[in-house]
This record gives sequence, structure tokens and C-alpha cells, in this order.
Amino acid sequence: MTVRGENLIGAQAQRGTQAAFRAVEAATGQALEPEFPGASLQDLDRACALAEAAFDSYRETDPETRAAFLETIAANILDIGDDLVTRCMQETGLPRPRIEGERGRTVGQLRLFAGVLREGSAFEIRIDPALPDRKPLPRPDLRLRKVALGPVAVFGASNFPLAFSVAGGDTASALAAGCPVIVKAHPAHPGTSELVGRAIQKAVAASGLPEGVFALLFDAGQAIGQGLVADPRIAAVGFTGSRRGGTALMEIAAKRPRPIPVYAEMSSINPVLLFPGALAARGEAIGRAFAASLTLGAGQFCTNPGLILAVPGPGLDAFLASATAALRETPAATMLTPGIHKAYCDGVARLAGHAAVTRLAEGPEGTATQGRAALFATDSSAFLAEPELQEEMFGAAALVVRCPDLAAMRKVLEHLEGQLTASLHITPEDHAAVRDLLPLLERRVGRILVDGFGTGVEVAHAMVHGGPYPATSDGRTTSVGSLAIDRFLRPVSYQDLPDALLPAALKQANPLGLPRRIDGVLERR
Repeated sequence: MTVRGENLIGAQAQRGTQAAFRAVEAATGQALEPEFPGASLQDLDRACALAEAAFDSYRETDPETRAAFLETIAANILDIGDDLVTRCMQETGLPRPRIEGERGRTVGQLRLFAGVLREGSAFEIRIDPALPDRKPLPRPDLRLRKVALGPVAVFGASNFPLAFSVAGGDTASALAAGCPVIVKAHPAHPGTSELVGRAIQKAVAASGLPEGVFALLFDAGQAIGQGLVADPRIAAVGFTGSRRGGTALMEIAAKRPRPIPVYAEMSSINPVLLFPGALAARGEAIGRAFAASLTLGAGQFCTNPGLILAVPGPGLDAFLASATAALRETPAATMLTPGIHKAYCDGVARLAGHAAVTRLAEGPEGTATQGRAALFATDSSAFLAEPELQEEMFGAAALVVRCPDLAAMRKVLEHLEGQLTASLHITPEDHAAVRDLLPLLERRVGRILVDGFGTGVEVAHAMVHGGPYPATSDGRTTSVGSLAIDRFLRPVSYQDLPDALLPAALKQANPLGLPRRIDGVLERR
């Protein structure tokens, strides 16, 4: 499939009229063809107008129609074949197995939400039948369903060119909810974005849906992204990226005459707690596993372990010896963009130059586009006193904080901002200490895991990929798993509407076959 550098607006593909940019081959820094002229504000207006026009029709499509639409997108992505994989490898520097795995995850997410639609409980159908003879007052007939919010703006992520971008989790869950989607493509992988965008556009047409259900816009600057969030026809935003970018979008959304939610996944250092029993039993093995998790994807996951908390002793010494040996042998890895590479190198240099920090290990040097793994250490007193030690470094670098005892470890946790994950390495003898910390961890993180690391985010019904601010803008939500659909739905109650006027989901005969809660009792179809 040919990449043409075109915006996709409704059923049309057209080149933009604003300043053009090219993708850069991550491994070499060389510009790739073609150029991508940016969309204009007029293009943005047209995309929003089409999305608004499509909304009422699309949100009332039956669950089976939307499920089949999502499955068609998945099939179309697979049909692109190796063209998608090779273009994505060029633009990101990620290896083939990673891209093929991410493609599988993207397709899996679309199919997951197709299943959510067919199962039907996400729409929370509730019926409290009228009780005309109730004393002292009769009860009206009350019926509730969740409805789509409206057109959604989705921002492609730099580090997940497929699973968190054009057809990623935000888009899949918004489309499943019944929301048209306008995607602002990430400028680091525009060719990948266009290929996937065409797969969605083709699925819209094949499914007989209104053309405004999907649009894809390019822009090397900020005008289109800012304009999307400010446009009164946009009802919600999905974003994965930096805290600076997320908070900027949140500010625009909050200042609108009608503020809207921005579901932003932004920043996390993902603490790893090494308890004494686990360190004594398998400190060396944990060190090797940590090094592998830290360097996975050049450390460019939002869930890479960036902070290690442990009490000094022989077990921690074994962990550090193993981890440092592994990191010194781990080759440097190509980073996603020159900007990300520079920011990572600057962050490592700042940490290395800090008076309270010791550099424990650094990986071999690489090319001008590659990042070297790095491990540093400090103590809990310095960590608590120096706010800059708590900042995220997007890349394969981590900080070990030596805590004199478990009470000091607790103080560090109390001081942390919201996080996506916390990893606990334990044995049965550590259970009492863990039990004492669990309530605190539940207030700080979205996912608590044992004897592993947060870099594996399973796409499943019970997964939470979110956490208290600044891990995400709204800690009540998740961007991975079936609960992600809740972000783009809201409840509406109908009182005493005649059956002829009720939406299909609430009619007495239940023509859609949805599970319903009647008088508080869940009834399956």
C-alpha cells in the first residue's frame, strides 16, 4: 500500500495546504518520503462538522453493527501486510518482533471491544418499572442507559505507533461507545498513521456508516491539536504522552465555555519494592529480570521500572551486582526520535551530576540515535529532599533508593506522586509488611503486581492502565482493557416515556437482547 501524505477527512483523501514535514528514519536520521503537508484550520472545521453530522446516526447503530465495524478495521489492518511493518520499523527504529506484536495487540483490542459490544453490559441498562399503587406516592417508570459523549479527539502516541495511535485503544473504545473519532497523527510516524487510517476509512465505507465517523489529520506543529481540543463539537479527548503536553490540552479543555474531559496518560516512574525476604531468596535473579524490563524497548514504555526501593543488605548487594552486570552488557538501542533521545541524554547527565547520586552502571556506547542504559543510586533522605530526583526519565534509566528500614520505604511511598504501577517482590515472610503497605499503594497507583514488572500490560477485562494524577488526568479511568469504554459514555435516565418513544435498548421487548438490571436484579438475555 502506497503512502501518499494525505489527510483523511470523511470519505476523501487530500493533501494539506500548510507547512509540510517528513518522517525521519529513526536509525539513521534520514528523511523519508513522502512529505506530509499539514492540515488547515478549514480542514479541521470540515472534519469536526462531518463528525458532528455523523454522531446521532452512528451512536444509535446497534451493537452488532459496531462490533462488525471494529472487526472489519482489524481485518483491514492485517491486510496491509508487511508494508505496515516495514514502514513502522523505519519510522520508529523498533524491531520487527515488537512491531508485529504491537500489530497483534492493536487487532486484539479492536476484537475485544467487538466482544464488549456483543455482551452488552457496558451500556448499564437499568429498569425500575412503575409502581402506580405504591404508598404514600407512586413510583414512575424509570429506565437508564449509557449513551456516547460525542465526537472524540485522539492524539497518536510516539512510543506505541499502533496500539496507542490511530487505531489504538482510545480510538477502539471511543468507536465502540458510539463516538466518531478525529485522530491527530503523531509527526514521528506519519506514514504508519496514514496506512492505518486508510484501513479505518475503508471499513467505514464497507460498513455503510456515515463518512464523518473517522478522520485523520497531520500537523507538524500545535495548531491542529489545540484547535481540536478547543472545537465546541469535540466532546472528549484521548491522549498518551508527556505531562507537559497532557496538561496543556487539559488547560485548553478546561477554559472552553463547555469544558470537556481530557483522558491523558502522562507520567510515571513505576516504583519497584524489593522486600527483605525476596532479596535474600533471589536477589540475583530479580536483578537480571529488572535489567531486562528496564531496557525493554529502549526504556520507552510508560511502565518501565524507574525507581527501586530496598533496605541495604547482602540481598540488595546481590541484586545490584546482577543488575549492573546485565546493564553493562546490554547494547545501546535506537530511540524513537532525535528529540526523545536528546531529552533522555540530558536527563541522564543531570542525574549523573547530582551531588547526592552515585552512578552504578552504564551500558555500552551506541550511535548518535541510540540510548545507553543507566542505573543510579541515592538514599531515602536525599530522595525526599530533592524533588528533581523524582522526575520521570523517558528511557532505560532507573534510580535505586536505599532505605534504612521499611518505615523509611513507607515515607518514600507517601511522598510519591500518582503512578501507573507498583511492583512488589516478596516471599511469604514479607506478607505482613506488604499487608501494611497495601492501603497506601492503593491510593498511589492503578496496578499493583507481585514478582514481576509493569512493562507487560495485558489487554484484558480486569486490566487497569491508569492511576492518580499525574500518571493520568483522571485516576478513575483506564486506557487499556474493556473498562476503557466508560470514558466515552454517560448515563441518561428516561421517565415515563411511552414504549414507542424509547430507544431500542430500553424497549420492553428488549429487541437488542441486552442484559438488563430490573428492579435491581440483573437479568441476562
